[in-house]
Amino acid sequence: MKIHVLAQKTGLTPPTIRYYEKEGLLNMRHVVRGDNNYRDYTEAAVEHLQLIKRVQAVGFTLKEIKAVMEEEEGSKLEISRSIELLREKMMEMDFRKVELEQAQALLARMLANKLALLKEKQ
Repeated sequence: MKIHVLAQKTGLTPPTIRYYEKEGLLNMRHVVRGDNNYRDYTEAAVEHLQLIKRVQAVGFTLKEIKAVMEEEEGSKLEISRSIELLREKMMEMDFRKVELEQAQALLARMLANKLALLKEKQ
């Protein structure tokens, strides 16, 4: 598929997709060059780019994403580093989850107070 179709399917812009390719986030499974030197993207590219978007949304940098994805084919040491990075990110998410739950509880109390105040004014 051409880059504009891939962009529509993933919600990314063509320049972003080209940048990811330049940075090594897309490989031969995701893009091939035709005789005319145009990029032709595979369906695997759609899934791969959606995965990149999801892990970016939870706090991974592109450098971290690249490291984790490259290490799937790497040495035991590289895989161990990847495991440690994933564990760290999970701990960060747990911390953010607690912070969000505390903020939500605060908002619930504020809402209850405002509803009680409104009821008193009636």
